Amino acid sequence: MTFQQLGVIDPILRALTAEGYTNPTPIQEQSIPILLHGKDLLGCAQTGTGKTAAFAIPILQHLYLKRQSNKTHRGKRKIKALIVTPTRELAIQIGESFSIYGEHTGIKNTVIFGGVKQGAQTKILDQGVDVLVATPGRLLDLIGQGFISLKGVEYSVLDEADRMLDMGFIHDIRKLIALLPVKRQSLFFSATMPPDIIALSRKILGNPEKVSVTPDQTTAEKVEQAVYFVSKPGKTKLLIHLLKTISMDSVLVFSRTKHGANKIVKLLDRAGISAEAIHSNKSQTARQRALGNFKSGETKVLVATDIAARGIDVDELSHVVNYDLPNISETYVHRIGRTGRAGASGTALSFCNEEEKAYLRDIEKLIKQKINVISEHPFLNYKPDETAKNAAVPYGLRKKSRPAKTSGGNRPRRRRPYKRRDT
Repeated sequence: MTFQQLGVIDPILRALTAEGYTNPTPIQEQSIPILLHGKDLLGCAQTGTGKTAAFAIPILQHLYLKRQSNKTHRGKRKIKALIVTPTRELAIQIGESFSIYGEHTGIKNTVIFGGVKQGAQTKILDQGVDVLVATPGRLLDLIGQGFISLKGVEYSVLDEADRMLDMGFIHDIRKLIALLPVKRQSLFFSATMPPDIIALSRKILGNPEKVSVTPDQTTAEKVEQAVYFVSKPGKTKLLIHLLKTISMDSVLVFSRTKHGANKIVKLLDRAGISAEAIHSNKSQTARQRALGNFKSGETKVLVATDIAARGIDVDELSHVVNYDLPNISETYVHRIGRTGRAGASGTALSFCNEEEKAYLRDIEKLIKQKINVISEHPFLNYKPDETAKNAAVPYGLRKKSRPAKTSGGNRPRRRRPYKRRDT
């Protein structure tokens, strides 16, 4: 099967050929014909399956053909297609895809997201665009300010719907649905399909066609998985050990918290390992710079939180390391799906301390397989040497221990109020 056999028009085919696209992925092969016929679509697909092209190509084709048939069209362009996605990284990635696939169509797109000043974004919107890719918060903000109208939207896409709910965007999504025209083609994509996602899809879609390219909640087949049991203090030591002893071309490390991500980067830098962090507290400029350095190979290790990592798309990512195991089993599937993409092989390594063993059991139950345990490594029962740690600190700077408070004699004396005496 080729893109031409799917009915894709020549201007888009030329762009796909220039990018080296030859045959559509399963999600593209199933979705594109449905969407070209104008039907609603409910798609279940994990990241890395090519779903962005699955919805971008039909939307671009519809818009291009309509503009060609209406050559007298003049005036400011109005938003005809709206793509809503949870993170700025994913929004930027989708915007870039529309630009690439639509290079020869004349269709204009732009991306809006929070965390940056809105001036540059509103300036482009004022000039007029056909396709708008947006995160929910900034989109509602600019609608409220009168910069955006959704009255002309003919195609709407809700991408990464499960992550939208995880991030608490459900109320924003409901507000946006109410603002969209009733008559439109609606697309709904999610990596997982729990009951609340299905309920949301019913409110957005009419009578949709359904496409699922993988069984529910499965891991990438070509990802080699392993787990290391290690104490919490030993995790950084183990990570440094693995980075120095195992051949790793590019490593995406997952931390549960933003503070944890920063701490990991600092400790890796001390060990002479180039690393950068990416999370929601970083400015957009810093995040894009870190991601660019990682993609180019200038930085070997990128440490990320789950929310920030959802939009990261790196070709031939060799390793994913779960420094902290996720407490939601489905998140593990999303994480390791960052490697082993597009048919390539990959490796996912996980660190598990005593408190995380319950998470590991839930993950193995979900993926229906036992993860290989690496039982021999130098930091199996690692405990920091407090004596050596204290000896490294100059005597005068050591923290002095304070006596424990008691219920009695250590209480400070209460000051009595001054009482004037007559003389």
